[in-house]
Amino acid sequence: MPRKVKSGLIQMSLPMTEGEGSIKEIMKAMTDKHIPYIEEAGKQGVQILCLQEIFNTPYFCPGQDKEWYASAETVPGPTTEMMQEYAKKYQMVIIVPIYEKEQAGVFYNTAAVIDADGTYLGKYRKNHIPHTTGFWEKFFFKPGNLGYPVFQTKYAKVGVYICYDRHFPDGARILGLNGAEIVYNPSATVEGLSQYLWKLEQPAHAAANGYFMGCINRVGEEKPWDLGRFYGTSYFVDPRGQIFAEASEDKDELLVAEFDLDMIDEVRSTWQFFRDRRPETYDKLTEL
Repeated sequence: MPRKVKSGLIQMSLPMTEGEGSIKEIMKAMTDKHIPYIEEAGKQGVQILCLQEIFNTPYFCPGQDKEWYASAETVPGPTTEMMQEYAKKYQMVIIVPIYEKEQAGVFYNTAAVIDADGTYLGKYRKNHIPHTTGFWEKFFFKPGNLGYPVFQTKYAKVGVYICYDRHFPDGARILGLNGAEIVYNPSATVEGLSQYLWKLEQPAHAAANGYFMGCINRVGEEKPWDLGRFYGTSYFVDPRGQIFAEASEDKDELLVAEFDLDMIDEVRSTWQFFRDRRPETYDKLTEL
């Protein structure tokens, strides 16, 4: 029997920005803008849905304004609890990337994973945190401390690898070894800097590890930061490294695709990368 899964990715532009409302109003506007797309995913029978990196705020990391600490919340917390209701309503797994506050002064770039019955399964915290012009993320986020968890959902074993993580093959491999069948990469990245890598790195991870990936990027420009244009182009890639569904560069969009998880067995029976790996020769990776 084929193990077919229907998955969805939502890419979204910012409806309200700094100076146009309070932080809470901006967050509410972004959340409200997502709701019809989440509802549409449910109506289309999407079984696993993933949103973009810190989905309900701007990408505020080009600046270093501590006022944005106020946009962080506990996970689980109010936003995840709201998403649990939609997950239960539509029997849909939802991956919710959000700015997490663990305690005063301790923040993470996090993705909550909610199962199809509304159960909160756990979270992934972004492990690799950049800190350079335009991406002052260490001002806002601590590096993750939960490793590379894989979540057994109703429909598939799911992993998450957030934005800058994608530049590091090591965690992508661990997700595969931990049993991931689909890895989602919610991101916020702009044209020029890393666009040429967008369709290079994740297909390479998918092929090297024999799993599916869903890669999400936001769209539009976000003032007052003027980092550049978020170029969307969210896509799905299969275990052969072939992109088989792709969204636009500039439109708010729900991308939906159906695929057969049995392809993982087929591909791994041909390319025995997990069998042939030599971890005993990789000690320098942790020594250097």
